[in-house]
Amino acid sequence: MWFDSKSWFYFFVSLILLQHNFISFPNFLPFLKMDQISALLQPYKETIGNVAGIVTALQMLSGAFLCNDIRKKGSATEFSSIPFLGGLILTVLSFKYAAILNDAAMLRVNFFGLVLNIIYMTVYYFYTPGHNKTTVWAQIGLSGAFSAVVIGYAQYEDPDLVEFRFGMIMTVFLFALVSSPFLSLGDVIRNQSTEGLPFPMILSGTVVSFMWLLYGLCLNNSVIVWQNVVLVILSGIQLSLFVIYPSTPKSTKDKSKSKTKKTN
Repeated sequence: MWFDSKSWFYFFVSLILLQHNFISFPNFLPFLKMDQISALLQPYKETIGNVAGIVTALQMLSGAFLCNDIRKKGSATEFSSIPFLGGLILTVLSFKYAAILNDAAMLRVNFFGLVLNIIYMTVYYFYTPGHNKTTVWAQIGLSGAFSAVVIGYAQYEDPDLVEFRFGMIMTVFLFALVSSPFLSLGDVIRNQSTEGLPFPMILSGTVVSFMWLLYGLCLNNSVIVWQNVVLVILSGIQLSLFVIYPSTPKSTKDKSKSKTKKTN
């Protein structure tokens, strides 16, 4: 008997629930539907929401390390504005989506993220050399225009359709942002090294996505669930690279070995 991807997902979630005695074996035989999983997780909804909010807030604080690197350099010339602009757009859209859902946990964490990303963007602009500030302003303007158009669309969309459609727009943008490390996949394979890939951010992103996956199940919200299923898969693929390849290129290791031999 063949099953589609959704059936397999429910199957594996059911296995986990069965292992922890949340369901009995007879009840496991017909695969659980999302509303059944949601009902099982309802007693833990507040706890899961709080944990998801905390780990997300901690992940958002990682931008402070990047800002500190810029401060040490004394200039933002060597740093891309994409992480800051992407984070700003994402938190604006996520805050709007939380307002559509009227979900307190999501509103809190995304308001916190919005404030942080405004601070990060301000720091980036402050350390941008004078001749590049016009370019940064233009990027900020385009980001603001994009956000305004999407939020404006949400205001005029059919209330019965806006939750799903706005969620899908946000999901596409989120996937593009999270998938950006794959742009360096060719370099990773060519150099047989994960040097340059942000392991802490990828690992924390995996944890965050998993927690919001659970919270999406609590809300019985298919957009949040499938959004984070894909994010967990993407993060898992990126993490597998750290298992396959070392963090230091072979050429670097060979050079260090040769220096050691010469010293001896």
